Amino acid sequence: MTPQRLAIFRLLQDNREHPTVEALYEAARAEMPTISLKTVYQTVHELAALGEVELLDLGTGSHRVDPNVESAHHHLVCSSCGRVRDIPVDFPGLAVPTPYRDGFAVDSVEVIFRGVCEVCTPSQPAESVRP
Repeated sequence: MTPQRLAIFRLLQDNREHPTVEALYEAARAEMPTISLKTVYQTVHELAALGEVELLDLGTGSHRVDPNVESAHHHLVCSSCGRVRDIPVDFPGLAVPTPYRDGFAVDSVEVIFRGVCEVCTPSQPAESVRP
């Protein structure tokens, strides 16, 4: 395994911040100035293909790298700063209603809760959205 890949693995180990690929590149570059953005992209795509990480498109402008593939979870996304957090919640019975499936086979479900995190609104208690 190359030193570049080892650096990326080390940066992702136990990382719950869901870094963008660009942030991961900057962190890797601090340790290894010669690493390229292309190497970081290739490595995270290879890790995703192996099922070791998940690449998330959360509508924040950049793909996020989620190394938590062991447990089922969804995400909280701050619409102010873009911070992403795992939320271990299950939605049993969540399904596409039959009339809308039209032969479509669902492989996975992603639920994204959007709001403002405690850092962006420190004096206001977080409100929950109830269906």
